[in-house]
Amino acid sequence: MESVKLFWLFGLLIIGSAGECMGVMGGHGPWRCSFPAIFNFGDSNSDTGGRSAAISEVFLPNGETFFGKASGRFCDGRLILDFISETLGLPYLNAYLDSMGTNFWHGANFATGGSSIRPGGYSPFHLEIQLAQFKRFKSQTTALYQQLNHNCTTPPFKSKVPRPRDFSKALYTIDIGQNDLAYGFQHTNEEKVLASIPDILNVLSGVVHQLYEEGARTFWIHNTGPIGCLPYSVIYYQQKPRNLDRYGCVKPHNKVAQEFNKQLKDMVIKLRAQLPHAAFTYVDVYSVKYSLVSQAKDLGFVDLMNFCCGSYYGYHAECGQKAVVNGTVYGIPCEHPSRHISWDGTHYSEAANEWVAKAILNGSFSDPPIPVSEACHQ
Repeated sequence: MESVKLFWLFGLLIIGSAGECMGVMGGHGPWRCSFPAIFNFGDSNSDTGGRSAAISEVFLPNGETFFGKASGRFCDGRLILDFISETLGLPYLNAYLDSMGTNFWHGANFATGGSSIRPGGYSPFHLEIQLAQFKRFKSQTTALYQQLNHNCTTPPFKSKVPRPRDFSKALYTIDIGQNDLAYGFQHTNEEKVLASIPDILNVLSGVVHQLYEEGARTFWIHNTGPIGCLPYSVIYYQQKPRNLDRYGCVKPHNKVAQEFNKQLKDMVIKLRAQLPHAAFTYVDVYSVKYSLVSQAKDLGFVDLMNFCCGSYYGYHAECGQKAVVNGTVYGIPCEHPSRHISWDGTHYSEAANEWVAKAILNGSFSDPPIPVSEACHQ
C-alpha cells in the first residue's frame, strides 16, 4: 500500500514539473492548486457589475459596507464569489460586460443579475449567452496573442487579459438556476416548475460540455439555495395555510429547490463519467444557507424577514430607490447591515455571504470534500 502511495505522489511530482498539473505545495493544504484565473457564470448572486453595465445601474447603498461605493453587486459588500477570489489570492473579478477600467488578467465574470439557465426569464443574458460571450472572449484573447507572439515586447493589452494557457488551468465557477425556479413560481406553479427541471439541467449540462471543449478542466458548481427562505418569497407566497416551516420559509418552494439540487448532483455525477479528465466539485450551498436561517438568532442576526434595504410595508421600494410616501421614507438601508441575513429581500448581506463562504470553501459541504484551493484534483 505504501508503495502505491509513493508511486502516486511521484507521478504527481513528475506531472507538476512538466506544467500539466495545477497542484503545488503550500497554502492551506498539501496540494494547493495554483489557479491563474477564475471564469464565473451565474446570476445576481455572483454578478460583480454585468447588469449594472448592460441593463440598469446598481446604485448605492449597494456596495457601501466594503467597497464604499456602488460596485455593481446586489449586496452591501462582498459576494461569495469575492470570498472565493480572496481565498485563492486573486483579485476580485470584473464583469465581462463592463468596458470601463476593467482588467481580465485573472479571469472574467459572465454572471448577470436576473440571469437563468434557460432563455425567457428575467434577463436576456441566460447561460447560453454567457457561454457565447466566454467563447468570444477566449478566441479574441488567443488571436491577440498569436498576432503578436513574434514581438519580444509586451504590448499593454497583455497585462489586461489572460494568457491563452490560463484557460485550461483556471477555475470555472457556476452559480445559477435560482431564477429558473423563481420565474416558474411567478408565472406557473410548483408542479410545472418541477416538471421543467430535467430540461433546465440538460441545458446546463450542454454548457458544461462546451466549456470542456474550450479547455475548461476544473468546475466548482454551487447548488441553488433555499429560495423559500428569501423574504420576498415569504411575502408573496405565504398565503396558503401551513405554507411556512418552523423558520418562516415557504415549504413548497424549498422542496422544489431540493429536487433541483438532487437532480443537479446526479448531473454532476454523470458529467464525471462523461468527462473523466475534468474535476467537478458539487457544493451544497442550500444546506449552509438553511443552517444560517435556522441559527439566525443564536448567530446574532435579526429576524429573517427584517431585511436591511428596501421595503414592502404598503409600498415596494427597491434598495437604492429612495421614495417618500405619506411622510415615510422607503428604500434607505438599515444602520447595521451585518446583523441582517437578507440585504434587500432577495440577496444576502455581506455578513451572511461571509458566513456561508467560510462554511463551503474549506470543503465541508462539497462532493468530493475538498477545499476550493484544491479543486483541481480529481
